[in-house]
Amino acid sequence: MKYAVIIVRTLIGLLFLFASITYFVAPAPPPADGLSDGTKLFLSGLDASKYILPVSKVFELLCGLMFVSGRFVALAVVLIFPIALNILFINAIHMPNGLPIVIPLFLGILFLAYSEREKYAPLFLSK
Repeated sequence: MKYAVIIVRTLIGLLFLFASITYFVAPAPPPADGLSDGTKLFLSGLDASKYILPVSKVFELLCGLMFVSGRFVALAVVLIFPIALNILFINAIHMPNGLPIVIPLFLGILFLAYSEREKYAPLFLSK
C-alpha cells in the first residue's frame, strides 16, 4: 500500500504541476473545433471572470508540489478535492471525451484521501 500511495500521489502531483505550469507559461485558448456552443460559453465565462482560472491553477500548483514532495498530503487532498470534483463534472457534462483521464485522476484523489483517513478523523468527532 505504501508504494501505491507514493506512485499515485506522484503521478497526480506531476499532472497538476504540468497543468498549472503550462497555464502560467503559455495560456492556450480553448480549442474552437468540436466544442458545443454551451461548452464554448462556459469556457469563455471562466476566462472572462479573470480570477477563477488563475486561483484554481495556483491551488493546483501548490497541491502538485505537496503531492510530489510528500509533505502535507492530507491538506493537499482537502484543497484539491473541490477542484477535482469540478473538473470531473465539467468533463462529464461538457467534454465527455476527457473522462478517460479525469476518472482515474478523481479515483486517485479518493484513494489518497482514504490513505490519509486517520488524519481526518478528528474533524468528525462530536464533543
